[in-house]
Amino acid sequence: MSRIAVIGAGASGLMVSGLLAEKKHDVYVLEKNEKAGKKLYITGKGRCNLTNLCLPDEFLKNVVRGGKFMTSAIYSFSSEDCINFFEGLGLKTKVERGNRVFPESDKASDVIKVLKENHCKDVKFMFNCDVLSITKQNEKFLLNTSNGKLEFDKIIIATGGKSYKATGSDGAGYKFAKILGHTVEMPVPALCPLILKDSFVGNLQGVSLKNVQLNVVANGKKFGLFGEMLFTDKGISGPIVLSVSSLINRAKDVKLSLDFKPALSQEQLEQRILRDFENAKNKNLKFVLNGLLPKAVASVFAVAVKIDENKKVHDITKSERKTLAYNLKNFKLEFGGLYGIDTGIVTSGGVNVKEINPKTFESKIVNGLYFLGEVLDVDALTGGFNLQCCWSTAYACAENFE
Repeated sequence: MSRIAVIGAGASGLMVSGLLAEKKHDVYVLEKNEKAGKKLYITGKGRCNLTNLCLPDEFLKNVVRGGKFMTSAIYSFSSEDCINFFEGLGLKTKVERGNRVFPESDKASDVIKVLKENHCKDVKFMFNCDVLSITKQNEKFLLNTSNGKLEFDKIIIATGGKSYKATGSDGAGYKFAKILGHTVEMPVPALCPLILKDSFVGNLQGVSLKNVQLNVVANGKKFGLFGEMLFTDKGISGPIVLSVSSLINRAKDVKLSLDFKPALSQEQLEQRILRDFENAKNKNLKFVLNGLLPKAVASVFAVAVKIDENKKVHDITKSERKTLAYNLKNFKLEFGGLYGIDTGIVTSGGVNVKEINPKTFESKIVNGLYFLGEVLDVDALTGGFNLQCCWSTAYACAENFE
């Protein structure tokens, strides 16, 4: 049996270490923090969105980078397998809107507890143990750590990406990968808010919008996402914005527009505005706008499209009415970039997957070296998909470990 070091006590690190210990390997988990699962603890706003209950084919459509690479792992340990695994550890789960799976208790701490106490019973944990360097000599890996020098037969790097630095995800895994001969694709933020250059943004901070569509043209490719979003101090966030960020984070040319009324066609919206005008002939335009948009947005919208909200409805010209209707469906937002990498829920980029065996997650460059989870150049949309990628990479690695 092998003496194995797992660097990182996050999702994939905890999963793989318990599985390998069950196979009677001598497993050590080296974690720079004082406890396990620091990032897991804050995922899903502290509730831990474990996975997304859907068939593997559907799941893989939500993987933005590395979908082909992840195919074997997702089929070998699906979201259904994940639920059965956690239920088997004594964690009851529930399925919510969008097929998102959470612990029944709504506590991420319960996920960490069952992993550490029930799954990793035979694993040796070394906390406050910072790995400083890794070298390979005579088929052994030598680790220089804050706890001294250590020797292992095999190394599993499960250090996470560069997002949420406070949880320990500081990009150390990329440094180790490069030293050991691997290529690292440039890390950029994913599932993060977007910066807007529009001057009105500060006035709308905290305002949320439901049932809107954010339309995007990125490097000439058009798409739109429907759902909820909100304005921040310098841009926009919320579910649809986070997903958009992952789809455009490497695009050079990005154009954004907001459809406030996606359920209506342009013609239907114009008919509705005509009816609203008919019923409010002697009122100010502001009255009609407040019926079409949240009050905080209505005034900003009027200024942006250069129509006086205090003008009487009966004085609004046909041209102004058309402008109003057009902009309700095509309200331009000036893209100013992504928030910083530390704001991303996950990191896009990482160890080049062409250099990794997709069945075992062993390096094709260095025998006995493995990479799991977010340190790889794999990322997915929000909704439990990223955590499932962590569980699946860990399972595939342990299942095929020699």
